[in-house]
Amino acid sequence: MAKAVPGRMSAHIEGDFVVFLVGMRFNRPWHLRKAWLAFTAMPRMLRYLYQHPDQGLLGHTLAIGANGPVVIQYWRSVEQLEAFASSTAAPHHPAWRTWNKVIGYQSPDIGVWHESYQVKAGAYECLYGNMPRFGLAAAGEHVSAARKGETAAQRRGAAPA
Repeated sequence: MAKAVPGRMSAHIEGDFVVFLVGMRFNRPWHLRKAWLAFTAMPRMLRYLYQHPDQGLLGHTLAIGANGPVVIQYWRSVEQLEAFASSTAAPHHPAWRTWNKVIGYQSPDIGVWHESYQVKAGAYECLYGNMPRFGLAAAGEHVSAARKGETAAQRRGAAPA
């Protein structure tokens, strides 16, 4: 288990960035082969992206929710995210091809979803209290909350009231 950093911390990333959420839901978990194919695709993609930092992935966090696994990813730009997704040389392409062949949208066995958010420089806020380096702080710089501001509004760069 990662060691907690005592006190109030925040995160800093220079410039714009993208938050990409991607998840899946096992609608019919007894279809183990299909579930396994879908579940194991993401670790292969993440390994590739960490081995190729020029692709633009800054970091990720895995969460398991009531509807299934979710990967929260932080990317340098939407252009890099989309380039990775469409590249025939990257592992997303064969995973997507396999998805369409084995599962696709005609079968309700496994559900997939994603959302992406473009974040303008400084237009975000985060606070980590007595937490290890996590989330955006793991993808960027882990800084003292005092450096960013004492209130949420200050940390997201809002004008004082």
